[in-house]
Amino acid sequence: MSRQSPGFGVYIHWPFCQTICPYCDFNVHAQTDIDEAAWRQALLSELAHYALETSGRTVTSLYFGGGTPSLMAPETIAALIDGVAALWKVAPDIEITVETNPTSTERARLGDMRSAGVNRVSVGVQSLDDGALEFLGRDHSAADALKSLERAQTLFPRTTFDLIYALPGQSLQQWQRELKTALGSAGGHISLYQLTIEPGTPFYRKGLKPIDEDTAADMFEATQDTLNNAGLPAYEVSNHARPGDESRHNLTCWRGGDYLGAGPGAHGRLTLQGKFFGTHQIHNPVRWLTLTQKNGHATAKRRLLGVDDRARELIMMGLRLVEGIDKTRFESIIGLPIEPFFDQAARQRLIDGGLLIDDGSRVFASTDGRQRLNGVLGALLS
Repeated sequence: MSRQSPGFGVYIHWPFCQTICPYCDFNVHAQTDIDEAAWRQALLSELAHYALETSGRTVTSLYFGGGTPSLMAPETIAALIDGVAALWKVAPDIEITVETNPTSTERARLGDMRSAGVNRVSVGVQSLDDGALEFLGRDHSAADALKSLERAQTLFPRTTFDLIYALPGQSLQQWQRELKTALGSAGGHISLYQLTIEPGTPFYRKGLKPIDEDTAADMFEATQDTLNNAGLPAYEVSNHARPGDESRHNLTCWRGGDYLGAGPGAHGRLTLQGKFFGTHQIHNPVRWLTLTQKNGHATAKRRLLGVDDRARELIMMGLRLVEGIDKTRFESIIGLPIEPFFDQAARQRLIDGGLLIDDGSRVFASTDGRQRLNGVLGALLS
């Protein structure tokens, strides 16, 4: 997988969680009475539906997201991995990721997931401070998280975990201490997200406010410095990795590669016969299951994307990456050079201000530019 050939990914969404975190705005549902055999067959059916249109492609990454996909029975995970291998060619070094939480139940399943064919796990640690974990509505402790990370790293060649920072009332010094602890357990990859208060979430309904912008900016800069010094430089706005340990699935998406999404609410981007399509599966799990059992899939939207729409997507995704946008790759996808899609006056202002860099072969945001990416994109694409 490279900038010129970013691969082809498959995403499977499992929408169920034991509890719903108060900051989460993903398509998740707290449900325990799940007919897993029916769900397994429905997911296989939806994969087969899309395989008819994408036959001959080679899958370079398979990502189980959620929700909490590690709550699936290992037999279900194995059946879906085998299903993908039966429907497409798979790369010899395919990356197969499952998201998991650091609870004792999920920790006990890690070995079975490895036997099923999973070779990368993403652990939803979120914090290594027990007070913060309680605030975030997590049902594990910091000690649980460290045990799960240790167990995962003995079983899987590639591991990662998430942390959330810039919590209300959190100080820069508190975050630096937590980050130091995290680095003691970091493998090759770590994801660090500033808390956002999303409409519709319990945090939003409670009227919680984000941390002030100056403190958040200080935390971001301290995070970059600390991770760089530890050999885990940023390769994307919120993601850090040792060279070679980047998430292959996410790179496929950020570099503009095709990927398909199966399961409730999953999104996909497919290039078919030279045209760009965005797919979106039905959100509601009950309706998704019913329609998939009836029709073989539950596609809510299948939208033809114009060249302008797809170009804007590639720019918005590509500028999240430290490497930025490879101009040759962009032109091979869109059929036009990247420059006409920019507001040229804004582009020059951003370059002069040190927020954007164009070295002739690539265009990318500086560290300061990535910290202000929404503003950079708003100016460039206005």
